[in-house]
Amino acid sequence: MSSPPPDDGEGEGSDGNAGRKSLSYGEAEYWDARYVEEGGAPYDWYQRYDALRPFVRRFVPPASRLLMIGCGSALMSEDMVSDGYVEIVNIDISSVVIEMMRKKYFDIPQLQYLRMDVRDMSMFPDESFDCAIDKGTLDPLMCGVDAPLSAAQMVLEVDRLIRPGGVFILQDLGSLER
Repeated sequence: MSSPPPDDGEGEGSDGNAGRKSLSYGEAEYWDARYVEEGGAPYDWYQRYDALRPFVRRFVPPASRLLMIGCGSALMSEDMVSDGYVEIVNIDISSVVIEMMRKKYFDIPQLQYLRMDVRDMSMFPDESFDCAIDKGTLDPLMCGVDAPLSAAQMVLEVDRLIRPGGVFILQDLGSLER
């Protein structure tokens, strides 16, 4: 599966209906529709945990409280729990994928799933996480409306939530090209 191309929200929809507004890659409705179509099949953007493990283990102790930004249907959080991580709060803008993941992992207390927009995580108090991990959420924000503002809001929220000395791990499409 490859990433969909950026969409400016105008023109033909993905179903080819001219004149109908397309869903933007940066909108919750796009992701809800995509997860319904995929039926909850797991998908990790860019890298699986196995490839990232040496880096994550070096900077993030297993006892850390982690925030997984834009968790989607990825297996990364499950793999991290298997590797000894004890508390991972997973957020995503798609209510569809959050419900799917809650049902799938209802019996794993180390995983929590919340529907949330990364640009407004005000339900969390300042400095509530030791680490935040983003494996591909910045990219859709950069394809949406007011991209620079959206990206800045995300980064400022993450900065607010990370404890002093904490870590923010960000992997985006651009980082694969460097």
